[in-house]
Amino acid sequence: MLRIENISKTFNAGTINEKQALKNVNLYINDGDYITVIGGNGAGKSTLLNIISGVHTIDEGELILDGIKLTKMPEFKRAQYFGRVFQDPLMGTASSMEIEENLALAYRRGKFRGLSWAITQSERRLYQTQLSRLDLGLENRMTTKVGLLSGGQRQALTLLMATLVKPKMLLLDEHTAALDPKTAKKVQDLTQELTQENNITTLMITHNMKDAIKYGNRLIMMHDGKIIYEASGEEKKSLRVEDLLKKFEQNAGSELVNDRMLLA
Repeated sequence: MLRIENISKTFNAGTINEKQALKNVNLYINDGDYITVIGGNGAGKSTLLNIISGVHTIDEGELILDGIKLTKMPEFKRAQYFGRVFQDPLMGTASSMEIEENLALAYRRGKFRGLSWAITQSERRLYQTQLSRLDLGLENRMTTKVGLLSGGQRQALTLLMATLVKPKMLLLDEHTAALDPKTAKKVQDLTQELTQENNITTLMITHNMKDAIKYGNRLIMMHDGKIIYEASGEEKKSLRVEDLLKKFEQNAGSELVNDRMLLA
């Protein structure tokens, strides 16, 4: 599905603030994979996601998605292939628009829209059916402005929008980090349900080591711009948080000092 070959990225090259964010990263993502990515601050996790989506260009390497060369493709053209949910619940939706209008934007992404923006009755029924799956009562509030929703409601809506039309790949950038534990679990479980049901290839960044172990079929650990450990299958299923901390120490050559990860 996605081939990441020898990707490198340096920010502020040639200055005192130079930072090599990714160092010859290689990663092969299979169709239907659900990969969780963990690592401390500055490990390169978000940079990897931003390079895949086209937010950042790469210094060297190749990106090939399902046979399509992405390496030099601008972000706005890549948007047709990816669904993305950000850490900030405010980023994935338009606050001043109604719930059904946000869903219509997502549903028509990449399609010819013509001169009419009217939402058809068949579309409205589809949106109600999908919203009812969230179990948040939003199917009865379709004309409510999104800006009036809570953070958890907006994040669940953003996830639904990102998967309403099956993307080639779903990118999740710590999409539950800003939510309370109960809402975060609800959104994670919904993510699992939607991705499995539609066989959506997914890459999820998380600081929560328990979530990294629980969800998905592959786990990747990053440190200092490199992938230092990967687990899948039975090895991943049998992992504990203590095992991940030990793996980090063995492969990074230092202890993991990151309160956010440890407390998560």
